[in-house]
Amino acid sequence: MSIEPRATPQQLEDRIDELLAELTLDEKLAMLSGQDFFAKISADKGRYCASLYHIGAGNERLGVPPLLFNDGPRGVAMGNSTCFPVPMARGASFDVDLERRIGDAIGRELRAHGGNLFGGVCINLLRHPAWGRAQESYGEDPFLLGEMGAALTRGVQHHNVVATPKHFAANSMENARFTVDVQVDERALREVYLPHFKRCIDAGAGAVMSAYNQLNGAYCGHNAALLTKVLKQDWGFDGFVYSDFIKGCYGADACEAGLDVEAPATIHFGDKLRRAVEDGEVSEARIDDAVRRVLRSLFRTLARPDPETYSLDAVACDAHLGLAREAAAKSFVLLKNEGALPWDPASARRVLVLGKLADTENLGDHGSSRVYPPQVITPLAGLQAACPEGCEIQSDPGDDLDQVRSLAADADVVLVVAGYTHADEGEYIPAEMVGPGGGGPAIGGDRLDLGLGEQQEALIRAAAEANPKTVVAVMAGSAVTMEAWRDHVAGILMIWYPGMVGGAALADVLFGRVNPSGHLPFTIPRNAKDLPFFDRDATEIRYDLWHGYTRLEQAGTSPAFPFGFGLSYTHFDLDEISVEVDGGGQTLRVEVEVTNTGDRDGEAVVQIYAGPAEPDSQHPRKRLCGFARLPVDAGKERDIAVEVSIKDLAYFDASGQTWRLASQNWRIFAGTSCAESDGIHTTVELPANSWTLRER
Repeated sequence: MSIEPRATPQQLEDRIDELLAELTLDEKLAMLSGQDFFAKISADKGRYCASLYHIGAGNERLGVPPLLFNDGPRGVAMGNSTCFPVPMARGASFDVDLERRIGDAIGRELRAHGGNLFGGVCINLLRHPAWGRAQESYGEDPFLLGEMGAALTRGVQHHNVVATPKHFAANSMENARFTVDVQVDERALREVYLPHFKRCIDAGAGAVMSAYNQLNGAYCGHNAALLTKVLKQDWGFDGFVYSDFIKGCYGADACEAGLDVEAPATIHFGDKLRRAVEDGEVSEARIDDAVRRVLRSLFRTLARPDPETYSLDAVACDAHLGLAREAAAKSFVLLKNEGALPWDPASARRVLVLGKLADTENLGDHGSSRVYPPQVITPLAGLQAACPEGCEIQSDPGDDLDQVRSLAADADVVLVVAGYTHADEGEYIPAEMVGPGGGGPAIGGDRLDLGLGEQQEALIRAAAEANPKTVVAVMAGSAVTMEAWRDHVAGILMIWYPGMVGGAALADVLFGRVNPSGHLPFTIPRNAKDLPFFDRDATEIRYDLWHGYTRLEQAGTSPAFPFGFGLSYTHFDLDEISVEVDGGGQTLRVEVEVTNTGDRDGEAVVQIYAGPAEPDSQHPRKRLCGFARLPVDAGKERDIAVEVSIKDLAYFDASGQTWRLASQNWRIFAGTSCAESDGIHTTVELPANSWTLRER
């Protein structure tokens, strides 16, 4: 089989027609299932994605190559690849170009390993911070999720790799993910839980992975309303859908509902799907459509010339490690700083580092996103390597609080590294799916507590009592409640699971070589009671329009730290906001003046929100609809312009099956967070032709 370089879409369709005419039914069905997964994972002694997995396509007789899969969202899971900070950390960067470059690096490394199907565009929405898999996504806001996921998609697919947004859809809890029925009305589904997937489809994603959970009474892999109506008909998606692994498909009827490929092995398709075709339960036309979709995504990669050659020398190369270090530093969110940071080498001569996590290789969960890098720089190792001459670094695990107080009292500055590991949160893998043949202990799952636990909180308070210059670095995948100790410490830095060179990036920030610029991609509440109901063992749960900052704003509840919040070693003021509507009534151009009023250069993150000028109970007071990062030198000012698509202001009218604007008059807010005190606003009247019925 040959595909002409730069073949046109019609030429590719013609070639698929030729192949469909040549393929037997059994050969077609073989293209719709994964192959040899269990044999490979057994040979790899249970390590997931140590090999490439054949997921769809492939026919030796006709020379059709297979699609070869590997995960995951923080780097390629195969070999000893670059481990980037988890996506939640990268979401905190609010840096779309950075995420595209990370996708470019991941795509390059996957091609170097021989793969061409990437399963790591994780864009499920963070509805509640207890979700064990939160670290794999970008945050609580659909717009942020969509922008970052689309950037990763574009970066990966630059290297002729098929990118896979997942898990479609409403997959925001772990322990019950195989069975829970998520009940959600169409408006909330379309406005809150699906827009980010649409952005990735519009960015060209060639595949979609369905979710394990049920949605409104049907498993997502069997959900015709989701896979066929929304994805393929309404959105015009022409790639293929494959199931989440092993438990994402329960029968041949999934094919008729819109599932194209059963992954990672033939369990319910194959012979069972052939019998369903023979019995008239699945049409041959549906089989041909599924094969066409798989081949279309494959052939598009084959028709595009590769932008470069691929060698294993690219895997964990210096350039990719430098990118991982940049990403980690840009992701760190400075939540509090009462004169504690950055450390001055002249006065911070004795540095005390406390906590067991300080010298632990803590890269994130041990599920499908796990990466095995060639080396890891822990926080302690990073500080030791970057320590200025004459500076002494002492460490202690913090088990003995009397000793902690004594050591802290004698130190110039104290850093407590606290948080979670894969034992506390992560992808839930039941015992029967762990290890070759199953039988290992279950791993991961949703959190039961949003705090750090009594032991770590006592350590923080003990250190702070003895030394007023105590800073806490929090390692976690999502929100951590801090009310028990945040008023006692001088500084708080959210450092996530920062990747293989995260310790070096942490030293860059603490010693002031890099100015922190991350902003929270979610809300940190004062009390977990301010959040939506969450039961990790639920058999049914209802999702609605309200979560995160939209919920707290609607209720008039003040968070501990608002969505989008992040401090710097300098300060940025926003002024002179103006809004223009383009001639066709399609976009808003929001201009803001940004001034760096401090004495350090820094990068500002300007966020644009919009809401009806007259708030009501049926619509959020405001939603994120644009953002931009820009460097601003100390004492200087710069103007920034952000384009906002008016369609992103619309709500879904389920009765009319269309998108509408709630008002002709809109309040446009520009801020360094979503908090009213952190920004400025103006109002704009949209022309009548821009707020009638709209498609989104």
